[in-house]
Amino acid sequence: MRTRQRWRSAVAAVAVTATALAGLTTAILATAAPVGDPIEDPAPEEKQSTIGLVLEEYAQFPKTEAIPAPVDRRLMRHARINGIGELPDGSGRMYVPDLNGPLYFVEDGEPRVYLDVAARFAPEFFSGRGMGSGFGFAAFHPDFEDNGTFYTVHSERPGNAGPPSDPTTYPAQTPTFLHAVVTEWVADNPDADVFSGTSREVMRLGFAGQVHAIQQIDFNSTAKPGDEDYGLLYLAVGDGGIGVGTGVPQERDTPAGKILRIDPAGTNGPGGTYGIPPSNPFVDTPGTLGEIYAIGMRDPHRFSWDQKNKRAEPRMFLGHIGEHAIEAVYDVRAGDNFGWGDREGKYVFDASDRCNLYPLPEDDASSGFTYPVVAYDHDPPPGWSCTADSGYAISGGFVYRGRDLPALDGKYLFTDLVEGRVFYAKESQMRRGGDEAQMYELALYDADGTRKRMPDFTGDERADLRMGRDASGDLYLVAKANGKIWKVVDTVHAPVPQDVPRSLEKNNVSFYDFEHPFQQNGAVEIDRGLSRTYLNLVNGGEDMRVADGAYPGSNNSIQLGQVDPLAAGNDDWKAGVFNAAGVPTLSAFNGVDGITVAGWVKMTGQNPSPNTTTANPDDFYNAVGLAGLLSGDSDGHGVRALLEIIQVDGELRLVALGRRLDGGASQTFAAHEDWRTLLPQDEWVHLAATFDYTTGKMALYRNGERVPGFYVVDGDPWQVDGSGTSATTPRGIKIGGSFPQDTQERNPCNCRMDTIQLLDRAITPREVAAQYRLMTR
Repeated sequence: MRTRQRWRSAVAAVAVTATALAGLTTAILATAAPVGDPIEDPAPEEKQSTIGLVLEEYAQFPKTEAIPAPVDRRLMRHARINGIGELPDGSGRMYVPDLNGPLYFVEDGEPRVYLDVAARFAPEFFSGRGMGSGFGFAAFHPDFEDNGTFYTVHSERPGNAGPPSDPTTYPAQTPTFLHAVVTEWVADNPDADVFSGTSREVMRLGFAGQVHAIQQIDFNSTAKPGDEDYGLLYLAVGDGGIGVGTGVPQERDTPAGKILRIDPAGTNGPGGTYGIPPSNPFVDTPGTLGEIYAIGMRDPHRFSWDQKNKRAEPRMFLGHIGEHAIEAVYDVRAGDNFGWGDREGKYVFDASDRCNLYPLPEDDASSGFTYPVVAYDHDPPPGWSCTADSGYAISGGFVYRGRDLPALDGKYLFTDLVEGRVFYAKESQMRRGGDEAQMYELALYDADGTRKRMPDFTGDERADLRMGRDASGDLYLVAKANGKIWKVVDTVHAPVPQDVPRSLEKNNVSFYDFEHPFQQNGAVEIDRGLSRTYLNLVNGGEDMRVADGAYPGSNNSIQLGQVDPLAAGNDDWKAGVFNAAGVPTLSAFNGVDGITVAGWVKMTGQNPSPNTTTANPDDFYNAVGLAGLLSGDSDGHGVRALLEIIQVDGELRLVALGRRLDGGASQTFAAHEDWRTLLPQDEWVHLAATFDYTTGKMALYRNGERVPGFYVVDGDPWQVDGSGTSATTPRGIKIGGSFPQDTQERNPCNCRMDTIQLLDRAITPREVAAQYRLMTR
């Protein structure tokens, strides 16, 4: 059974008066305008670690469905498993909550439903809107072995029609969207594998948004019987999605945007359903809830404790999801204020200018804010809306203190939950009041020793990755995308990948390895080159991505091709980017002396393709588009530099085709050898074409070696005068066919392509060979 308590005024320790609150709120909202120029790069870049984690699949969970059916693709997961921990009873059983309702116990890698939270609270249970809605977390009392007690938090919105009518512990945010409910459960038999017992409601909070409600609830894992903190429950409470410009995270009469600490066995809290520990930092403070442990948070996601040794003071680390630019880890102490919504990380946040962060004022010390010990910033694509979700969100982790993996000792491991990257910082460098600790990205390997990214493990560009820990300190990675959990079983030396030879690093304008889909849209590929020109996968989107790498260390490529050979249309699978005003990020090719286009190609079908622009079914295109850079006046077809198969004197040949001047004539350098010999069916081949506009020289390369050929056009079609190309910015990139803006079909390639490079000079034969060796070694 479950019991519900009506809201009633808190005891004197947490009583608030209208007069006190009015003064407090006014002081918080009357913040000064930011001073100084916006911060362009708010956090240092992470470094690549030479440590690799070896992951072994631990458990596969069954598919579950959100209630009601979601409309947000980010909620359409195989299973919304949200964490993993070990029962504190010595049994070795692990527990795993799923936001869609089940609480699993896992033994020997086999999950079984221990309690169906969704069924227990139907029809109020709600998990179909908002990233954290549903059965958010479970926390087992440290004496669970004896008392069978544990706690859960879930959200309620009956029938998605409105919030429940139940009274809340404190006045709900208005208008209220959902309730977050903390429940105590007492098992009749703690050893049982299926729950039977009783339950009661501990706390109920109302939130105005569908996000940032109660995230994690947990007990201090370092506390021992007799310690002041033993048996006290911590709750990470978000701002309800309304923290921007409202002052809510700083208002001390509300639990929103706070970490709370309660005594679930006590009775001096509102309604007598829990107690307020007398050692909480704001007890007896007028206008402040006694439950508050720390304030000033947007979305406190995951927290954990670390104790280096028996004599060391425990430290509490919190992973905090930011708004505009900063994902942060805080070292939490009683009474801390992390500054949201006046600060994001260690910068001034101005609600009237959500596109920028600003330097701290000279008198910042008087604010009393506490700043991160680790932080990283968002890196959205050029032109991305500054108020849109750019696909970054931290999930807090753990300091490794286990015995089996000494390479990880003393390192705080955490994840970016969206893309599934795993990072660490050294706990010894995570110092309050000092510089933020350097963070490192860890490489990931499967049990066979293959280096992978997390999307390779999950089969989805959005991994939805979290971390867990067992009683021995061993670490686990939890993915909603495919409902799997992996255990970190070993570490290996992981050489830092080198994309290009050192001599080419400053010329590597665009580099697409098709291992880096944009987190928010799998139909977009992140540019690993200097320009950060994001690439669109046209028509096929993320379905174009295939698990077929061209060389060792590559796991993926893209499939290109003609979709309908019988009808004119715009459905061919190709890739590229186009802007009729010129693509600003490609300005490195404005007036350039030379260009190199390179990449891997595998022919997978009929080439050339039937020509869909004519009525003749026996007509075929006279070219097969590979990869190229458009000219500054291109309509989507005309190029400045291009790798292609095209008809030369009635015969198809592999060519480099270039144009120095916009509107000017092109020159073609064609290979002597049959293109079908150079590009055999179902075989990966590395191609490169170089264009020196100052001399008129062009060259072709195959697998690092020069390909003999000839110039097709007599004379000097480029009008070479020692200068470079037109001083215009290219209108885009085309891969696998023309018209990347998808207005027409032309010259499709039934092929796969991997690691396309565009460099802003004509590289030397030795450099072409070095690039090829670097990839294939």
